[in-house]
Amino acid sequence: MKRAFADLHLKVNPRDQLETQRLFERAASFGYTFVSVPFSNKFSEEELSKVQTTAQQAGVNFISRADFHARNENDLTHFLRKFRRRFEVICVICDDKDVARQAAKDRRVDLLNFPSLDYHKRFFDRAEAELASGSLTALEVDVKPLLILDGPPRVRLLTSLRREIAVALEFHVPVVVSSGIAETRLMRLPKDMASLGFLFGLNEETALDAVSTNPAAIIGRNREKLSSRFVAPGISVIKEGKL
Repeated sequence: MKRAFADLHLKVNPRDQLETQRLFERAASFGYTFVSVPFSNKFSEEELSKVQTTAQQAGVNFISRADFHARNENDLTHFLRKFRRRFEVICVICDDKDVARQAAKDRRVDLLNFPSLDYHKRFFDRAEAELASGSLTALEVDVKPLLILDGPPRVRLLTSLRREIAVALEFHVPVVVSSGIAETRLMRLPKDMASLGFLFGLNEETALDAVSTNPAAIIGRNREKLSSRFVAPGISVIKEGKL
């Protein structure tokens, strides 16, 4: 079966329509089926609608995504309660260990993203992975730092990523490889994105899954849940009859 490739983290400002259009058009020409840009909790429906239209015109399938930097566990819970049914993908940016733990065990969270280049602020360890493995939450890895860093900082990041990916695979936590880019010059072909996964411990099959099967599973699962026909996992209303 032909793979449908996804880049769930084109980190462009959705208000920048011109750059968003350029990225979507480049993504389409590179063979991506699904693309997404992150919205914050201060988004507007008008902005979201404009980005969806831009994606449609470019020939790619837009996935609505919200990124959230939670200050504490209560902050995270409030955000999820308010926005879970408004977006197809929910990502928690993990800058705090307690928030990361809470996000990992919450089934409403799709992606955990650890942006820090500081080893001490990357909290994806065995405890985090064990929580994520029970909630279908995936670990997202942005490749942008690997494209722009060199020397010791790049080596240190790769060391952290190898450790995190090994733990994720051990606990069967899905890995999603995204770009995290905001400029067309940094965009890579889907298989080139997958090849970067070799640097931090993915083999050919798991690397390709990280840019296709794994994000597609998240998209499919949440689109089903957001459908008006959804009743419960595996149960949907096919046709309503008259009483």
